[in-house]
Amino acid sequence: MRTLNEAKIGETVKVVKLHGMGAVKRRIMDMGITKGTRIYVRKMAPLGDPMELQVRGYELSLRKADASMVEVE
Repeated sequence: MRTLNEAKIGETVKVVKLHGMGAVKRRIMDMGITKGTRIYVRKMAPLGDPMELQVRGYELSLRKADASMVEVE
């Protein structure tokens, strides 16, 4: 299993599954990260947290803790 927080800069990944429960999972889905969505990793903050992603045509910053709940291929 590979998660979004393990993706490298410049890589495009596809969401396979969302882990987590309740409000956390709902918040990730509300950001547009759902099964089958393609995500492009644009850049990382100097210390690696947060990540800047391109999802569904918009820019999104996501903490690594939240990115670890997104299984990708």
